Amino acid sequence: MKEYTKEELNDIYIRRRKVLADYLTENNICACVFIDSEEHRDPAVAYFTGHANDAVLLIFSDAYTVLVPWDENLAKNNGFYDKMIPYTRYKNDEINAVKSVMNVYYTHGINSKIELPPYLSYPKYLHFIDELNNYNCSCKEEGAHSFVVRCRMCKDEYEIECTKEAARIGDIIIDKIEEQIKSGQIQTEMDVALFIEKECRIMGCQRTGFDTLAAGPQRSFAIHAFPGYTNAKWPDDGLSILDFGVVHKGYTSDTTITIAKGKLTEEQEKYVNLVQKAYDECVKLYKKENPVQLAAKKADSIFAAAKLKMPHTLGHAIGLEIHEKPRVSVKTESDLYFQPGMILTCEPGLYNPEVGGCRLENDVLITEDGNEVLTHSRIIRID
Repeated sequence: MKEYTKEELNDIYIRRRKVLADYLTENNICACVFIDSEEHRDPAVAYFTGHANDAVLLIFSDAYTVLVPWDENLAKNNGFYDKMIPYTRYKNDEINAVKSVMNVYYTHGINSKIELPPYLSYPKYLHFIDELNNYNCSCKEEGAHSFVVRCRMCKDEYEIECTKEAARIGDIIIDKIEEQIKSGQIQTEMDVALFIEKECRIMGCQRTGFDTLAAGPQRSFAIHAFPGYTNAKWPDDGLSILDFGVVHKGYTSDTTITIAKGKLTEEQEKYVNLVQKAYDECVKLYKKENPVQLAAKKADSIFAAAKLKMPHTLGHAIGLEIHEKPRVSVKTESDLYFQPGMILTCEPGLYNPEVGGCRLENDVLITEDGNEVLTHSRIIRID
């Protein structure tokens, strides 16, 4: 992956904030507030500043940006902003922080519009209104925050590079897992889950994208096995599933492999072949200007022809979060189309307590002339 200088990264974050600032100006909003905390995680803080931990963020209509982090040292080291003020200055109170920053950095007076996060509880929203009584506070689903979510659907060059690196590392791990299965070094669900945890960090990742899901044939019928992994044999004769992602510079991959071990039953072979067919046919539809619904409908039709049904959506976008918009679903808006820069999973799957489960998942980048499959998960057959 290309190494970005501090200056290059600063320019990237400035460009992102400028897009939001233009939206705020067009809608006569003086400032937009984002809050990342244990109460509610908001990836917009990392998206606009590079600071990935607890913080309050205010972006003004002129793009001036004030970050109020809980961890001052981390923000100084990793963050990009115009002004940083430690959260402790406001006694770790987000309402006091927003009020104080507004009073210092925005003095245009009564009725200036502030957009607060739509994830605030109603009592907290009322407290904000009481404390910011010189401003016109709004808190709505379809506003600046939903605009940011739409912006994040199409990744910029840096985001694509980070995701590609996560995908590359994930591919290496899959290859190593296959080797260690064949050599007998991986024998349990716990073995493979802890191997992923160790290897991803050795190769420079920050963490796994989510708790790894490793399920042997007795548990692979679950879409997301619970618990995520045990000390049960993995893989064992039949169908075993492994679903994992790795995070590089904040951006995650998301892949699922199925291990088909030993002689499969007729029904298990049917599941494997149908999932492979659905994947092959659907990934071709991940193209610019195709409706997102189209690929999901294709998967459903393939399974319906075999009198089976997939119990989850065909895919979802990935990025700073493991599940981002849009979903690749028949319920997705009919006028939403694949666009260059989107990175989405394609993950058809079938599950049955008697048969087991089979899922195949890769990450797909939409390009101007088609798509680029970033990961190389597969159905692995072991004798």
